[in-house]
Amino acid sequence: MHTHPDLASPWVFSTRELGRRAGAMRAYHREVAAPPEERRIGLDVIAVPAGAPVMLDVRLEAVTEGVYVSGTASVPLVGECARCLDEVTDELTVELGELFAYPDSVTDETTDDDELPRVVGEHVDLEQTVRDAIVLALPLAPLCSEDCAGLCPDCGQRRVDLEPGHRHEILDPRWAAL
Repeated sequence: MHTHPDLASPWVFSTRELGRRAGAMRAYHREVAAPPEERRIGLDVIAVPAGAPVMLDVRLEAVTEGVYVSGTASVPLVGECARCLDEVTDELTVELGELFAYPDSVTDETTDDDELPRVVGEHVDLEQTVRDAIVLALPLAPLCSEDCAGLCPDCGQRRVDLEPGHRHEILDPRWAAL
């Protein structure tokens, strides 16, 4: 059993105008606010800021087994450089392509609930589809620049801010031979 989507949610699109006529298509351009921090889209090191604009350019097309959603989602990103810990800002555009199965279709009957989303009450909810596409495209170790030198392992300061030839005295004599 599939729960009905929140029709007030900007992530929910009506398929009523498509009917079940294979080939019928509707295009949408919609700006949606990113979810709040407790449901943020992203990883610990980089994510879409809460409330940031998520730009959706999508096409809903009726096909034999359901509604095929394709298009793009564009978002701003904020995170932390994996080398120097400075703030990283970026933008990301991901491709979307997801079949939402009609109830009682062959696809609905032959796939598990968690394999494919479903058309529920003539509506599709794109939030999880967009979330999945964005998270899969995020870098696991974001960098402020490709040539970021990171932090000095001895003093912890950013290497780019240190004088040429910077070196701290080794306090533990056991490490002097290294």
